[in-house]
Amino acid sequence: MTPFSVAWSESDVDSMLRRVRDFKLPPAPASSGWTYGCDAAFLERLREYWLSKYDWRAAMARLNRFPQFTARIGDLDIHFVHVRGEGSTPRPLMLTHGWPGSHYEFWRLIEPLAFPSRHGGCTEDAFDVVVPTLPGFGFSSKPAGPMGQRATATMWNELMTQVLGYERYLAQGGDWGAVVTSWLGVDHGPSVCAIHLNMMGLRSMSPARNEAEQRWLAASQLAQMQFSGYAALQMSKPQSLAWAAANNPLGQAAWIAERFHDWSDLRTHDFEAVHPLDELLSNIMIYVMTDSFVSSAWYYPGVAHEGFCILPEGKRCETPTAYVSFPGDSLVPSPPRSRVELLYNLTRWREFEHGGHFAAMECPTELLQDLREWARESWQ
Repeated sequence: MTPFSVAWSESDVDSMLRRVRDFKLPPAPASSGWTYGCDAAFLERLREYWLSKYDWRAAMARLNRFPQFTARIGDLDIHFVHVRGEGSTPRPLMLTHGWPGSHYEFWRLIEPLAFPSRHGGCTEDAFDVVVPTLPGFGFSSKPAGPMGQRATATMWNELMTQVLGYERYLAQGGDWGAVVTSWLGVDHGPSVCAIHLNMMGLRSMSPARNEAEQRWLAASQLAQMQFSGYAALQMSKPQSLAWAAANNPLGQAAWIAERFHDWSDLRTHDFEAVHPLDELLSNIMIYVMTDSFVSSAWYYPGVAHEGFCILPEGKRCETPTAYVSFPGDSLVPSPPRSRVELLYNLTRWREFEHGGHFAAMECPTELLQDLREWARESWQ
């Protein structure tokens, strides 16, 4: 383990901001809003905020708030946050992010998870919190080519058991983090005593078995048609995206911001209330300043190489599994309980009234409470 801290130089940030300033925005259809991609008026506002109001030094200080390290696992240096919790017996908990998020997704959760007594909780609810950065993302090394989530799960288990020395641990994830966490449950059950998901990571070729599953499959197909054009490109031709986005931080920001806008629960709040510009830009900066916009897209062919997370008929994840449903996730509609039970040893089910794809950022209070309750039931 090597201590790590974010260290963006003034010259590198100035160079990046010059490209943001000099980029000429192309024309957009009149009054189209977010219909055809990132809203032009929002992107211009984001650029102005980035150039004149975003305090990158303060953002860097926030990113260095918690102890961070890198560790060599296989051929890669994996970046991770490691915060040891209060009390005598904090339980190890790994949190895994997705795309286009980052380890920063969990910033609001880390301290109350590790130090619950500072936030109205009990010391007995404390965790040792581990938040790794996926291969090819942010401050982790870039693999030589596409790498899958099942292979990542094997690396994560090595991180927890061999690098950090935990014999047993808990794991949570959404988006790609849900896929990695699911494979932890499938392949590393002796070490992973329970998993917690806010997206179903595994798939089955079994047809719908009841009316609820039929409705869910229809909603999922519609969501794929509306919101998954980006995934088709990133899964099939990610390098084409590389040529278009190279040296274009504002273009990368538009691609990322569109996902946050389209996948979040905006039924009762506007976009910038759910994702303040400072937080959105800090997440974008992690991609831009590490040149990981394209290498993170390589993670999409990885799922194809590993078989699209499809389990053979009759096989499921036998590790005890908790599932939390957030109804505002437009990309991945929440499945009915029967579908989750087909693929997981489901021991806990929770439905919330609001929240979307980015649960840790959109609903940190609700997710925190559910993690505490789940851990009390699961850790023995």
